[in-house]
Amino acid sequence: MRRLPAVAALSATLASVLVLAGCGTTEHSTDSSDSAGSPSAASAGGSATPAGPVTLTDASGATVHLDHPATRVVGTEWDVVEDLVALGVAPVGVADVKGYTDWDKAAPLTGSPKDIGTRGEPSTDAIAALTPDLVVATTDLSPSVLKQLRKVATVLVVKPADAADQIGTMTDDLDLIARATGTTTKATAVKAAFQDKLATGRKKLQDAGLAGKKIAFADSYVVSNQVSVRAYTSGSLIGAVNEQLGLQNAWTVKGDKSYGLATTDVEGLTGLGDVSFAYIQNSSDGDPFTANLGKNAVWKSLAFVKAGHVHRLPDGVWMFGGPGSMEAYIDGLVDALTK
Repeated sequence: MRRLPAVAALSATLASVLVLAGCGTTEHSTDSSDSAGSPSAASAGGSATPAGPVTLTDASGATVHLDHPATRVVGTEWDVVEDLVALGVAPVGVADVKGYTDWDKAAPLTGSPKDIGTRGEPSTDAIAALTPDLVVATTDLSPSVLKQLRKVATVLVVKPADAADQIGTMTDDLDLIARATGTTTKATAVKAAFQDKLATGRKKLQDAGLAGKKIAFADSYVVSNQVSVRAYTSGSLIGAVNEQLGLQNAWTVKGDKSYGLATTDVEGLTGLGDVSFAYIQNSSDGDPFTANLGKNAVWKSLAFVKAGHVHRLPDGVWMFGGPGSMEAYIDGLVDALTK
């Protein structure tokens, strides 16, 4: 698999095989509710007024001050880009535009954002040329890269993943970006839509008699002609969503502390039993589960393979994205399991 999160904190095993991926403007009015009715600085990490100064404390512990809610915004990672789009803020700069377009269909880009380079190494020159009000980055970027970014623009850093609370981290990031851009009312609507989607999906699975069903979600990639399977444990965002849907995560391997991911091989699938096995592979990257494992004796012997309980979900769902991506995932999974 080519395009994965630009993760600096994955385990050494994962780090050895994962590969980093890799002009429009936004003119939106700030929400009239983003003043007296907005959360207090103590509860939300900052303060904001509809058109006045914004002061926030970001995930790096830095105090971020804006003279007004940001409208010209750059995103260095796809999850923050998705959040910006969901909030109605068309980013002027995006890391790996083609990769985002391929992987995140839930929040299509608007306008013509400038490609600022890779997610792991965004170009400070390209960013500076855009004269942004704000660059939204993540803690996955190295301190040295963040230092360089801060030399050319105001930077807001969010924490993209935490295996202890992936859904809470996802919505906290959305809220922080919303406060920086004066779009907290829109953020409330986005979060409500996500909760509604969870409730609807959970009800459909219950009605189909699938409450408590064991599921193993994965993706895969090929290194030196060997298929590696990436397990999304209960500490992953996908795993957290599955559990909110009333499903049980079948993986017993331990995931990393940030993204809840682990790596195994086809032999490592033998202990899963008769589960539902779901996966996403971008079409441009091929499908190792069919192309490489289709004739593998171990794969063919697996209970869920023999039972026909293998489900390839639709392309274009970013497994590390925001509420929009998770809504698209829920739609694809529920449809596959209830057919």
